[in-house]
Amino acid sequence: MPNPYVSVVIPTWNERGNIGRVIPAIRRVLSKNTHEIIVVDRHSKDGTAQIAKGLGARVIYDDIGKGSALLRGLAAARGKILISMDADLSNEPRELRLLIAGIETGYDLCMGSRFIIGGGSDDMPALRRFGNKVFILLVNVLFGANYTDLCYGYRSFRRGALQKLSLRERGFGIETEINIKAIKRGLRVLEVPSMEKRRAAGEGKLNTFRDGYVILSTIFRNIG
Repeated sequence: MPNPYVSVVIPTWNERGNIGRVIPAIRRVLSKNTHEIIVVDRHSKDGTAQIAKGLGARVIYDDIGKGSALLRGLAAARGKILISMDADLSNEPRELRLLIAGIETGYDLCMGSRFIIGGGSDDMPALRRFGNKVFILLVNVLFGANYTDLCYGYRSFRRGALQKLSLRERGFGIETEINIKAIKRGLRVLEVPSMEKRRAAGEGKLNTFRDGYVILSTIFRNIG
């Protein structure tokens, strides 16, 4: 079987209430593209992996953290265009077309942004919004970037470009590391508008203060 054109990588941890909806939605959007869906599961106790397998996704396992799961999934992906997205239906599957188009027009990395015209968020309390803006400002000043969003995982990669990033983060700092290294490696980066919705079911795994510290540590670790 030839390699798929698009690979979608979805880290999961107890997403039974969402995974059975997000996979069919992805399939509908990508019906005209050869594609694969890779679910990287943290040995969920609620049957997430079994549901994903039943819907034709390839399931692999990782118990370390979000970054580790994402890197393992991307390493296993066979597509020409690689896409990362969340399992909780906060990412709109229809926006996959924008992320694919960004790579097709010549960019190495295409990232959804909640803070440009056409984007937004239904799930960002004031404290998180403030923290995100501070982190964006830090990255832009320290690395000469011009990002409008930072800690958002809905993004696409050209296969060859991903290999240039040499990503190492194993936890929640993975998106920040991607943004920083994309600038340092001189990759062509495009931001496209994205509308973040509230998670459809279950509880979120984000912890504002713990994960904020991880992001800040990632920024300073990548200076130099």
